[in-house]
Amino acid sequence: MKIGDAARETGLSAKAIRHYESLGLLDSRRMDNGYRSYTPTNIAQLTLIARARKVGFSLDECRELLALHSNTERHSADVKRAVEQKIEQLDEQLSHLHAMRDTLSQLASRCRGDEASECAILQDLSRSDGRMTFQVLEDSHEPSGGQP
Repeated sequence: MKIGDAARETGLSAKAIRHYESLGLLDSRRMDNGYRSYTPTNIAQLTLIARARKVGFSLDECRELLALHSNTERHSADVKRAVEQKIEQLDEQLSHLHAMRDTLSQLASRCRGDEASECAILQDLSRSDGRMTFQVLEDSHEPSGGQP
C-alpha cells in the first residue's frame, strides 16, 4: 500500500506518516521505484498512533504503546497501567484548567467592560507590588528556568 492509501486508511496526512517514520515509530519498506510501501502491520501501527494521539498520548507514550502492541508476551495490566497514568495526567491538567478559568473569571468580574480606557484586568495583571485580587497559578507551560 502506498503512502496516499495509508493516509486515507488511517486518517493521517502523508506528512504525518513521514514524520512518524522519521521518529522511528514505524518502518515502511521501499519498493524498487523508491516509493514507500505499507503493510497491514504498518496500518495498525499508524492507526494506533492516530487514535492514541487523539486521546492525549504523547509521541513518547505512543512509542511505549507500540512496543506493547508488538510484544506478544505483554500483559494487559501494563497497557491498563499506561492508560491509568494518562487519566491521572489528564485529571491534573483539568484541575489546572479549572483553576485558570476561575482566575480569569475573577479578573473578568472586576472589569466594567465599558468604553472607558481604565481596565481592572490589565491593572491586576501588570501590578508588580505583590497585591493581587486573583490567584496566581503555578506556571507549568514555560520552559525550565522560567525563560520565555
